Amino acid sequence: MRVRLGYVAISKTIEDISYCHNLTFTNYKKLNVDSQNEKLNNIIKKNLVNLKEILKYNGINNIHFFRLSHSMIPLATHEKVIFDYIRPFKKEWLDIENIIKKFKMRIDIHPDQFCVLNSDKKDVVNNSMKILKFNNEIFNILNINGKIIIHVGSSIPNKIEAIERFKKNFLKLDRQIQKQIIIENDDKIYNVIDVLNLCEELKTPMVLDYHHYICNNNKENIDDYFERIFSTWDKEKLPPKIHFSSPKNRKNRRAHSEFIDYKAFINFINRIKKYNKNIDIMLECKGKDEALFKLVRQLKYYTNFKFIDDTTFEV
Repeated sequence: MRVRLGYVAISKTIEDISYCHNLTFTNYKKLNVDSQNEKLNNIIKKNLVNLKEILKYNGINNIHFFRLSHSMIPLATHEKVIFDYIRPFKKEWLDIENIIKKFKMRIDIHPDQFCVLNSDKKDVVNNSMKILKFNNEIFNILNINGKIIIHVGSSIPNKIEAIERFKKNFLKLDRQIQKQIIIENDDKIYNVIDVLNLCEELKTPMVLDYHHYICNNNKENIDDYFERIFSTWDKEKLPPKIHFSSPKNRKNRRAHSEFIDYKAFINFINRIKKYNKNIDIMLECKGKDEALFKLVRQLKYYTNFKFIDDTTFEV
């Protein structure tokens, strides 16, 4: 079994470089038309140039797995702002694409909390569909096979009706977007069984978030579900994806810790190794790439896992 480790959105090591510089609609409206375009274009170019640097850093350090922040293009899905974020930045997009392909990276995107496909409010659903379309467009621009991670979302008025609403809205999406979506269990409402049953019905891959499972379960044994979860990826070129993080503390167990509890991580790997599936594990911790490399050092010391490169090992 081969395991690749990844991290989310920003690098702590090169923290002076951000690709998430923002422009709020409030500040955008204060500018005249020429200034609006100039300001927006300058921010987008800066973000894309900085993203290129972060991806280059990842490649040099053999980090093959990274989650993009979709906030790199400010106001991209705002209904009152229409602009071209593709053609004026053709060189920057091509540079990013070339780096991703040179280092054979897996790139995913996780929309923010405003993307609720099964909301009971029509405007929220419409906006969520715009967000998913935008995320899909990013992958098309970069000419890569990426995945969009989403939660089931609302439970109004109850989970059964909300799940039916999710399925109905999911099937309204463009087929290409449907194929890019993967669904994650959450820490409060939709547990592993809810999401697994939904994914099997929609023939969509499931992302197991182990931390969320710990926070939200009905005392089911996760070992009974690994094989079914991994099987939802059988028709995919990409390996199954898992989210792994550690609780901040006992009182605030839903919050992510700065680093990974290496003992819990080793235990988890030993539980799934019998399935002999290649796995990509996204580390969702505050320490980002620093937490990733701390875990690597601990794994090298405390286990006999065979490291292939800086962030990839075999069990």
